[in-house]
Amino acid sequence: MSNEKEIVVSGVRPTGNLHLGNYFGALRNYVKMQDEFNCYFFIADLHSLTTHPDTKELKENVLHVVSEYLACGLDPDKVVLYCQSDLPQIAELYLFLNMMAYKGELEKTTTFKDKVRLQPENVNAGLLTYPVLMAADIMIHRAKLVPVGKDQEQHLEMTRTFANRFNHRYGEVFPEAQAFNFGAQLLKVPSLDGAGKMSKSENQYATLYLSDDDELIRKKIMKAKTDAGPTEPNSVKPDYIENVFDLMKLVSQKDTIEKFEADYNNCDIRYGDLKKQLAEDMINYIAPIRQKAKDIRANTADLNIILKVGAQKAAESADRTISEVRKAMGLKYF
Repeated sequence: MSNEKEIVVSGVRPTGNLHLGNYFGALRNYVKMQDEFNCYFFIADLHSLTTHPDTKELKENVLHVVSEYLACGLDPDKVVLYCQSDLPQIAELYLFLNMMAYKGELEKTTTFKDKVRLQPENVNAGLLTYPVLMAADIMIHRAKLVPVGKDQEQHLEMTRTFANRFNHRYGEVFPEAQAFNFGAQLLKVPSLDGAGKMSKSENQYATLYLSDDDELIRKKIMKAKTDAGPTEPNSVKPDYIENVFDLMKLVSQKDTIEKFEADYNNCDIRYGDLKKQLAEDMINYIAPIRQKAKDIRANTADLNIILKVGAQKAAESADRTISEVRKAMGLKYF
């Protein structure tokens, strides 16, 4: 990889199968980025321990995510693809940054408050310092660009805060990381129940996963929220109806979309037909990715090699950063 290219870092937790929102919101941009930037894409297995402490299925989940990454078009010869826990330098930087993170600011983060509400019986220190670990993930490669959604912008702002605190206290080592989505606004794929965006963990029956089989895709889409239809021509669509059309815009042909738009505007819309068409178009889109991921996952040896080589490449970058950090902090004694 050329050192002249700017560095991009992003990771995903292996706590569930990748879904349509992951694909259209992130992975498609990752595939574009790999030709123009130094990309470090990692599987955030350490982050997953904050909410999923049982590790019995962790390895399988990691390999599954890697296979889906590759199936979506990431090329391990163009990007550095690695597992977070294979870089002990991240844990070291995380420790140093924790000395600059304050309890009050960590307790105010939206994600911490949300997790406390969702799992009040497991409010661990890792949850509280989640933004610090995220900062370490980014700063270990001194990345300038980070693809993030709205829900992560607060964490990225904290990353800049920690970088500036370090630079002010010990000397200039870290750049200020900026949000980056390849020149486009990050796409939010709507949930099938009309309540927010698709999620790996919240309403799984309202989320389309890249691993869903054809029949399950049909069942999920046919259960998508609709109503009796408009009673006046050219009516404004309710959000949950707009969501169904938004999904169609992702996978259907232009003339198909125009046909159903006209039906809606003329009060002739048949939602059953709309959802059947959407289901078949969605199957045609997801099935090739699903099959390719399945084929890739069947060869564990190749996946292990990809992760091992990725970890070695990532370690070269991480070692350079840790050396600079220790030097700046006065922690190099010989």
